[in-house]
Parts: sequence; C-alpha cells; structure tokens
Amino acid sequence: MELRQLRYFEAVASTLNFSRAAELLHIAQPPLSRQIQQLEEELGVLLLDRSSRPMKLTNAGVFFYDQTVQVLARLKEIQKATRRIGQEGSRWMGIGFVPSTLYGFLPNVLREFSAENENLDITLSELTSVQQAEALKAGRIDIGFGRLAIQDEGLENIVLTEEPLVVAIPAHSPLAEHPILSLRELTSETLLLYPATPRPSFADQVLRQFKVRGHEVRKTYETNGLQTAVGLVAAGMGVTLVPASVQRLRRDDVLYRPLSDEGLTSPLLMTLRAGDMSGHVQKFRAKISATLAGLPPA
Repeated sequence: MELRQLRYFEAVASTLNFSRAAELLHIAQPPLSRQIQQLEEELGVLLLDRSSRPMKLTNAGVFFYDQTVQVLARLKEIQKATRRIGQEGSRWMGIGFVPSTLYGFLPNVLREFSAENENLDITLSELTSVQQAEALKAGRIDIGFGRLAIQDEGLENIVLTEEPLVVAIPAHSPLAEHPILSLRELTSETLLLYPATPRPSFADQVLRQFKVRGHEVRKTYETNGLQTAVGLVAAGMGVTLVPASVQRLRRDDVLYRPLSDEGLTSPLLMTLRAGDMSGHVQKFRAKISATLAGLPPA
C-alpha cells in the first residue's frame, strides 16, 4: 500500500466522483481508477459501490476512509512539526498542562516568561499526561506539565516537586467535623476520580494510594476533569483527592481537609523531548529552576 493510493482514495471518497477527484489531484481519470482498483485488490475488499447512482462507499470503504483521513492528517502534522523543530531560531513554543498544575506557581512563571520573551509565540494546550507524551513526540508541544510520568526513551521526565494531597468534601458532610482525615475514613464514601480517559492517569495514581495501604474503596465514580469532580463534591455526590494547591479553587459548598497518611503526595512533573537543546526550551527550564529555588518547601 502506497501513500499515493491513500491520497487518491481520500479524494475519491470525499467527492464520490472519479472525474472530480481526478481534477482535484491534477491527474487523468484512468490511472486514478487503476490505483483505487489496485488498493481494493490489495485489501481484498471493495471500498466503493460503483453500481449505485450516485456512487457510494461500502461499509469497509466508510471505515477505511475514516482511517485514511486520520493517517493523512497525522502525516501533515508530523511534516509541519518536523519543519518547525528543524528551523533555526524558531520563535514558537508549545506547552501542555493538566488543570491541577494551574493552581501553583506555573501561571506566574508563564506570565513572567511571556513578558520577558515578547517575540516568542507561546501556545498553551490542556492535555492529560498521556496526551502530552504523544504531543511531545509529534512536535505539537515542547514542554508538558503533568502528574504522571510516561516512560518513553524519547522523553525526559523531571520531578519539580512532590505536592501533598488533600481531600475535597461536601461542606454539609459529617466528615466536615474532622480537621484531619485519613484514607481509611474515606473508603465508605464514593470516591470521585479524574480523568476517566485516557488511562493511565491521575485516577490510577489515587487508587494506588489506597491499595498500597491495604484499603479497599467501596464505590468510585469517574469523571472527565478536576473541576467537574469538585462540582460533584459540592453536589454531595462524593469526595475527591486533589493536590494541595487546588485549595485555591474555593467554593462555599466545598471544604478541603489534610490527610494524616504519610507519603501521600502527587508529583508535579515537567516532561520534554530527550536531548532537546532548543534555545527557548533551555531558557524556560532555567526560569523554572530559578522559580523553584525561591519557593518555600512544600
């Protein structure tokens, strides 16, 4: 199967007309028809129902078209990212983050770094740790901030700090009577986990904290993000564990309590492409190091 055949099929499938597809591709119709036939022969299935008027995709053709669009879009993305990474003096930097990292020092760092580098175009993307790893390898971002280290030889994970975990509870809950709680006391509550997908995620990190201490959570509910989880806490649907800095997300109907269990922390990680010596990336790393040096212990 050749890349050319995928591009030809995309044109035919999107127009459902060989003549129009040939015009778009700037080729004659007969060789286009032959290439599509060869593709079908190689796959062993018909992709186009040529007997219908107008022509339509078969079920296999619908599936193959969807996959073809994704593959070609991914290739374009790789080409664009490769050119951008290879350009000397690139003035673009992409940063990925999980929402919980925005309640600590990171927003101040981003604001100051942007002011110090006005000619640098900085793009921010909300991505899970797994999505950040994919985006880094594809060149869509240059730096990621997350809670989960994705092990990949092409990536470098740097632990910036270990942040204590606290529990968010409904303000009207009987748990609110206790100034400090333990994981054991939470096992009878519905534990709200986030994000639900993709996995592994912070949700697995939280569940592991219970498991390694021999506690079994009776009921869990998975949601897409941090703010949704806190909103569900406010509605009395359960409790959720969050990094301590998230306590800045204040609501009258939600209380935060410290946890008595030792070693109950979540790492704040900065992830980069291994060996990336780009000037703007190195400057940002230096900015992060200087900021951390001036912070009090967690």
